Amino acid sequence: MTTHASTSAVRTARLAAHGLDDGFDSPVTAVERLVCLQAQDLAAAKWVLGARVAGTTEATIDEAIDRRQLLRSWPMRGTLHFVAPEMLRPILRLTAARLMQQAAKTHRDEGIDDEVHAVARRVAVRELEGGRSATRNELQVAWAAAGVDTAGQRGYHLIWRLANEGLLCCGPVETRARQRFVLLDEWSPRRSDEPEDTDEILGRLFAGYTRGHGPVTVRDFAWWTGLTLTQARVAQAAAGETVTPFDAERFVAVDAPSASAETASAAPSGRHVLASFDEYFLGYGDRTAFCSDADALRVVPGKNGLFLPILVADGEVVGTWRRAPERRGTTSIDVTRFRGRPAVSRFRPAFDRWAAFWSTELGEITST
Repeated sequence: MTTHASTSAVRTARLAAHGLDDGFDSPVTAVERLVCLQAQDLAAAKWVLGARVAGTTEATIDEAIDRRQLLRSWPMRGTLHFVAPEMLRPILRLTAARLMQQAAKTHRDEGIDDEVHAVARRVAVRELEGGRSATRNELQVAWAAAGVDTAGQRGYHLIWRLANEGLLCCGPVETRARQRFVLLDEWSPRRSDEPEDTDEILGRLFAGYTRGHGPVTVRDFAWWTGLTLTQARVAQAAAGETVTPFDAERFVAVDAPSASAETASAAPSGRHVLASFDEYFLGYGDRTAFCSDADALRVVPGKNGLFLPILVADGEVVGTWRRAPERRGTTSIDVTRFRGRPAVSRFRPAFDRWAAFWSTELGEITST
């Protein structure tokens, strides 16, 4: 075991873990590998999956959602994620109490007390039971009719709280960027393979994170889940022989193609056009193996929590990009290259794949 693996070895192993080398055979396989992937921007999250599954289109992802193969809810860090169905409730067992504690002041400031919560819960069940669904606006109209004020962000916070306690989740796709809400137990009933023991859940979550993101550190896991460092250490121990050291600090899945820094001989390769909030960038507390601190500020300008779509060359983040509004079935792209990085023309095949996913024609690619 090396003291510190080379940057090249880490990038090679992570590209493989993310499925950015050979890809996955379906969106379901991709989510099973990644366990959770951030998805507050639904359209962006669709491309996170599309970039990892060759030949897919937006309709492929929508079908997987509507067939209840992918769940979207708020399991970690207080934000929306796609999650493997069998892991949503177990993850909430780990995270919900801490998330509720962190949100307590906001809820007090918004006037969301136990009485308001009880009314909102009762109305939500009434509106959704029997396999029905509702938009955020439709829920808020029903709450307002029952005397629950939903002004400002109160309606959102009520939905978040009910999802956090496992009552609601996102259901059928309504538009490119929006789903309707459903009752979790009706949309995705409990499964026999859902772990219930806390240590078992921690172990499976650490093993899953390592399998889909490795090499990773225990601190990376704590950041990714929003759990404490103490819980993260318990999770690493509970994962047992499903993970193995990659170097002095990082772990990989025991069956990973590069199970240690010594065996990660192939150089990282490939050109990838990735979404905003893609797990390849977002999924780590420490991103220095694939992006300098200076370039990271270009990906998250002003550290405002909004992540730009990224370009990745040979495992390194080398630029950001933006799409122009579609005109006559054609979409143009504006790329911002970081200094001394590859020519835009080398990303043309990856942008062609992106355009095919969204059923648009790729127009001009300009570079800044």
